[in-house]
Amino acid sequence: MNSLYSDTTPKEAIASQLPRTTSTNSNNSNNSTQSNTSVTFAAQQNLPRLPIPDLEVTMRKFPAVLAGIQDEEQQAETKRVALEFLQGPGPILQQALIDYERQGFESGDLGSYVEEFWNESYLAPDASVVLNLNPYFCLSDLPDPKTAKDPLRCAASLAFSSIKIASLLKHEALPPDVFRGKPLCMDQFRALLGSSRVAKRNCDEVNVYPDSQHVIVLCKNQFYSFAALWPSTGHVAVDEEDVLEILRAIELHASQTLPEEASRNAIGVLTSAARSEWADARNELELNPKNAAALHIIDSALFVLVLDDFVPPNIHAAGANMLHGTSLLNEDNLQVGTCLNRWYDKLQLIVCKDGTSGINFEHSTIDGHTALRFVSDMYAETIITFAETIVDLIHGRGRIQHIVEATIRRAATATNGEVLDVLPKKILFEVSERMQERIYFAETSLCDDVVSTDTFVLEFTGFGMALMKKNNFSPDSFVQMSIMLAYYKLYGKLVCTYEPVLTKMFYHGRTEAMRSATPQVRELCEIWCRKSSTTREKLQALRVATIEHARLVKDCAIGMGVDRHLFALKCIAERKDMAMPAFFQSQAWSMLNHTILSTSNCGNPALRLFGFGPVVPDGFGIGYIIKDHGVSYSVSSKHRQTLRYVHCLEATLKAMQELLTPMSNVRVEPRTSLRHIGEYMQQQPPSPAQTSYDDVYGETSSYIPRSPNKLSEQVIHEHAVGVGDGELDLSNGDNQGSNSTPGRPRLERRTSKQFRRVQTRTRSLDFLTDPNVQVALDFVAGEQGGHYEESTI
Repeated sequence: MNSLYSDTTPKEAIASQLPRTTSTNSNNSNNSTQSNTSVTFAAQQNLPRLPIPDLEVTMRKFPAVLAGIQDEEQQAETKRVALEFLQGPGPILQQALIDYERQGFESGDLGSYVEEFWNESYLAPDASVVLNLNPYFCLSDLPDPKTAKDPLRCAASLAFSSIKIASLLKHEALPPDVFRGKPLCMDQFRALLGSSRVAKRNCDEVNVYPDSQHVIVLCKNQFYSFAALWPSTGHVAVDEEDVLEILRAIELHASQTLPEEASRNAIGVLTSAARSEWADARNELELNPKNAAALHIIDSALFVLVLDDFVPPNIHAAGANMLHGTSLLNEDNLQVGTCLNRWYDKLQLIVCKDGTSGINFEHSTIDGHTALRFVSDMYAETIITFAETIVDLIHGRGRIQHIVEATIRRAATATNGEVLDVLPKKILFEVSERMQERIYFAETSLCDDVVSTDTFVLEFTGFGMALMKKNNFSPDSFVQMSIMLAYYKLYGKLVCTYEPVLTKMFYHGRTEAMRSATPQVRELCEIWCRKSSTTREKLQALRVATIEHARLVKDCAIGMGVDRHLFALKCIAERKDMAMPAFFQSQAWSMLNHTILSTSNCGNPALRLFGFGPVVPDGFGIGYIIKDHGVSYSVSSKHRQTLRYVHCLEATLKAMQELLTPMSNVRVEPRTSLRHIGEYMQQQPPSPAQTSYDDVYGETSSYIPRSPNKLSEQVIHEHAVGVGDGELDLSNGDNQGSNSTPGRPRLERRTSKQFRRVQTRTRSLDFLTDPNVQVALDFVAGEQGGHYEESTI
């Protein structure tokens, strides 16, 4: 592919490729057309609708939701206001909600009874989406060493996989999500790529562009675009090497702009401002036709690929960079951090200078589970591509099946007469002095939030999902206990805790709120912190609390939670201009909606970190990933004792581990010499031969089996030998032609050319007790592969 760079105005750049808008807000997705041959959306019409819970059941549950964080007087008041609502305006609002849902179903305008209200809860607030809304993922390192630390190769690999996913979605060929054999709702995938949040004065909109076929690249605060899909077919028009050349050209071109100039004209930072301020700035920009065209190009792109000039010094900085960017001032007090190099109204794929990569996604139309599926397929495809480079050389092409099977027809070699210009184009804005002032103040406001937010990471490796399951604990429930117990140990109280639970088994289902701070958790915390408590009492309390948590999660997953139902009733009252019931002005309702511990479980081996900001000024935002042999936490707060809490969390996990039955009872005796080892072996009673054992670290260790009768009997043990030269042969002194002393082991060096396997014959183990003999023993352990199981929804 030709790597020449083309620099044109936005209108000239993609004049014939501007996608059309088919959806102007996030509520129209259920009106989208669906192909008769759709794979992605084939099960949509067969999904059940999200049920409206019975009002009496919800009001009976409501006091129990708060019982763990209220005293007796508060709990009595909560029961009173709940009963008053049930006997007063509650039934009227319930019937209004039922009628509203039925009308929406009959007209086809409503996917669920809570959908419209929930979308507005994301789109109506004026607060910045940074830290308040957009979550982040930090990916695990890529497997190819050539790619992992090369930022442009890494970016090209991830972007290419993402483009292929976009092509599959256009053809509705992406296989649907399935949980325990049942399909989940895929509606959110309509707005995953090729969509954009658009700031408006009163309430934002989400525009979806089904004809989107280009990618935006943000480099050094400057915007570039290149075509990635064929407009006529939706097939992929570039391969990974094409993307790499495009990125090299963009990086070279962007470096020619002075950093000061790029900083003053960093339009992207406006997306971090309060929504009304960004709406005013956007309206002002659109008065200029060139700027309006430039904004349309960005809005209608598949996604934004961000190239950061930043090397995270540690994992904490890596998470913070993915969450909100960095704040860095030069000698002239000018901002040159990565916080300028963002566009928060779209899904952003971010790659740092050392290859550290992740995403930051606009949350109003997609939840973490949808973003996780996208990232998982993207990451898995890079692994398969790397594996192909190995397998193809040995077994030939086509032996490995791809996760993302998209049709690729390179524009650079197309021969059917169709032409597509895939060269990168710079998107130019005409920025007035007034707009530069807006940019500057948006940056200073953002950086107030950045510098006042702490993000710390705990990558705990003492144990993980495997040990939790072995001890019959729900992994998610177990981790939830660790979060609340650590807070209790630090502050001496239980607080309102939120965990989202997927409801995607229903049509247009999103999440239900699980309130984890139950009376059983309070009992657990009290027992745990009582010095006189026994290990048995702690374990029993932990088991009771996790069982109750798991039960409540199941209720939420089938749409029988409390929060969404009550929220919809409140919204119905507002929509009908009814007097707001006293229930929604009560202390109990305020307590329920002031979430100190906002938590979420989202991840698999593709991710290293998942996190988000706190939802209240005195809260913590805690994202976690449960792995087979570890748990990672990303904890953020507004200058609370974040690091101290993380240390407390780690200590809590270690203390919880002491209650668990280990994966294996095998342990190493504290012997310090070969003589002690020999004495120990001779002291052991006869036992059946054993060749392997399982241990906590997931390894399988091979050793010489012991005869049940006597140690001095000859034993033959074969070791598989590697291909390297200089293997050592430890054999007895009875070798023919040997000059070694009888009864002593002979150390012989052989090469891989002489043999492939070595037999170790040991007539007697008496030499182990001889203090004059020093022998180097190799302990050979083979790594045992693990597996990953989905967490329960």
